[in-house]
Amino acid sequence: MIRTRFAPSPTGALHIGGLRTALYSFALAKHDKGEFILRIEDTDIKREVEGSKERIKEILKLFGMDWDGYFVQSDRAREGIYKKAAEALVEAGHAFYCDCKPRNAKEEGYSKELRDPCRDAGKTAGAIKLKVPEGEHISFRDFVLDKEVTWETSTVADTTLLKSDGFPTYHLAVVVDDNDMEITHVLRGHDWMPSTPVHLLVYKYLGYEKPEIGHLTDILDPEGGKLSKRKGSTSVDGLLKEGYLPEAVLNFIMLLGWAPKDNRELFSLDEFVKTFDHQGFQKSNPVFNKEKLDWFNGEYIRQKSDAELLELFGPFIPEGADEEKVKKVIPLIKDRIKTLADFNAMAGFLFEIKTVDTALFGKDYKIHLQKAAQAIEESGDLMKVVEENKFKTGDFFMDLRIAIAGSRITPPITDSIAILGKEETLARLKKFID
Repeated sequence: MIRTRFAPSPTGALHIGGLRTALYSFALAKHDKGEFILRIEDTDIKREVEGSKERIKEILKLFGMDWDGYFVQSDRAREGIYKKAAEALVEAGHAFYCDCKPRNAKEEGYSKELRDPCRDAGKTAGAIKLKVPEGEHISFRDFVLDKEVTWETSTVADTTLLKSDGFPTYHLAVVVDDNDMEITHVLRGHDWMPSTPVHLLVYKYLGYEKPEIGHLTDILDPEGGKLSKRKGSTSVDGLLKEGYLPEAVLNFIMLLGWAPKDNRELFSLDEFVKTFDHQGFQKSNPVFNKEKLDWFNGEYIRQKSDAELLELFGPFIPEGADEEKVKKVIPLIKDRIKTLADFNAMAGFLFEIKTVDTALFGKDYKIHLQKAAQAIEESGDLMKVVEENKFKTGDFFMDLRIAIAGSRITPPITDSIAILGKEETLARLKKFID
């Protein structure tokens, strides 16, 4: 049976790359009716952000990825599981104690050299480090890249496995945990590739059977380079706060590194799991295309009922807005918006007066607004105003939009006026006529 895992660190907001790893791991297992494990890698206690563990679980549930087993590394560390494994490596001659001074909190047992000066010193206390052999080759077949990857041990550093406080580093914990939890397939970010030879040696020296390992592509920023937190929202919570629907975010990241055989684009989670094939993993790095995310979001917004949208728009509606008025607005804007946050940009003027930049008006705006106000006061036909006065239709209605909404982009203006009401509409027009 296939068993995969998602193993995030609770050190901050979950990045979309992390969600993608979770999604692919979930699909890989569930496609073959396997199991998906959630493991919180929290051994870097100093960097843990309060509430992160719970938020990770909330996000996975929000996106429909429930787990079949849950583990927390710090709990396992307190049981001495990693210490026992590290000491077994020392006993077998594959690891050694190092008491070199740390350069910083993350690098206990730090040495500038690939071969640590403590490796043959017979120390009996300190951090425990892997004793990398000389003159060997280490290789594995990456099932995502579909190729053999090889290192010479002369390029692999003696690496810290257990800190002196008894807490493991990632390099020991990941191997012990994947073995104990019977993980058969490991998916992880490409940035972990340089650590793989260390892990392969630990598997070998502990007598473990190594799982299939695959490294996913990097998600690139449109401006170049790896997608960075410094360039807009790259966290899952950040995108949700911007008004992106979970199903749109999920569908978007499905195709950031994987492609179906038939070029299909819209998938529910269940459909994705059913269709998933690990041979669909792409080898080239995908680009985070915000326009494509907007397209997905628009598609999913239009699939929602007006009642569902009323609830979803909640955080984005002006405070104190009349619910009945909101209900009238939704059918006018649902085909025009890209995100839930567009509600305010598109229809906020119906609930609060917006600042109007008079430079947006055309040269004939006063006569346009005068004639429009007269027609509205008399419940007349605005198109008739255009025809009788030989106005340019676009110019007339654009001036009307700007005066009422403060924007060139609005729902249909006649519908907007009906929702806004005659009295309020006239009050806004007259500010620019008098």
